[in-house]
Amino acid sequence: MTEPPLPVFRDVLAARNRIAPYLRPTPLFAYPALNALLGAQVYVKHENHQPVGAFKVRGGVNLLAQMSSAERRQGLISASTGNHGQSIAYAGRLFDARVLIVVPQGANPGKVAAMQGMGAEIVFHGSKFEDAVEHCEFLAAQHGYRYVHAANEPLLIAGVGTHTLEILLEAPDIEVVIVPLGLGSGVAGACIAAHGINPAVQVIAVQSEASSAGYESWRKRALLNAANRTFAEGIATGSAAELTQRVMREHLHDFVLVSDDDIRQAMVWMIEHAHTLAEGAGAAPLAAAYRMREQVRGRKVALICSGGNSSLEHLRQALALSGANLA
Repeated sequence: MTEPPLPVFRDVLAARNRIAPYLRPTPLFAYPALNALLGAQVYVKHENHQPVGAFKVRGGVNLLAQMSSAERRQGLISASTGNHGQSIAYAGRLFDARVLIVVPQGANPGKVAAMQGMGAEIVFHGSKFEDAVEHCEFLAAQHGYRYVHAANEPLLIAGVGTHTLEILLEAPDIEVVIVPLGLGSGVAGACIAAHGINPAVQVIAVQSEASSAGYESWRKRALLNAANRTFAEGIATGSAAELTQRVMREHLHDFVLVSDDDIRQAMVWMIEHAHTLAEGAGAAPLAAAYRMREQVRGRKVALICSGGNSSLEHLRQALALSGANLA
């Protein structure tokens, strides 16, 4: 089977023009309290301000904008824990395409409701993401749907890479960009965009040590599986993706693992210091920056808040860990 081509910087530039009629650039804000916490000049890229509350919508719009009307009518199918599925559902509604999303049992109910509200047909299968992926591939082959992998799609990677393109166009002196990683489309896109503008920009990935398949695969330069136990569904995967790992092997500067409790604490800091509700994945870059605070001290750092679709239960857990009270 032929490997898909690696997306390149011109693909990110084309994606920016393609999604511009549908998505506005998201804010890039600085917060003095985060500067004090990290000893650095910190900027938050607010992908939680996207219409689906997460960055992946950029890739979904870029993908569906280039599909034929016949492909859209035939239908698209994908597996998701929530944000990727919302991306495809939102773009499907924009372009009048049938969308089916396979989700594991116990998926974030708010994200499932959002996908249904945008017209997606939801199929529940399995207890974990990998179960949903397997069933999704079966249904795609059985019914002839266009299967949309959450990461091995050059158009998705190019689309989501526009978040880092926007960062560096607005703040070209950024030195470090920290990005959460599930299957890696956001990290791969960030690498391509950042190094297309300035190869000296350091792109750093972060993942939970409770679901470290991406980290282990990058470190050992082979696709590996690992336990998948993190609460942060946006970065909850027990496997790695070939296409994004290929990009990361070429461009990624570093990779950091943090604990789930680190992520919960960062969720609270995002509320306290940046007035921002971040889901676990969206808060993970702050957790990584705090873990690396000696390395980033005095530097200009962008944290990609990948999404804000936290469940109330996850928020309660984060507040309880920090000793805060939920009014």
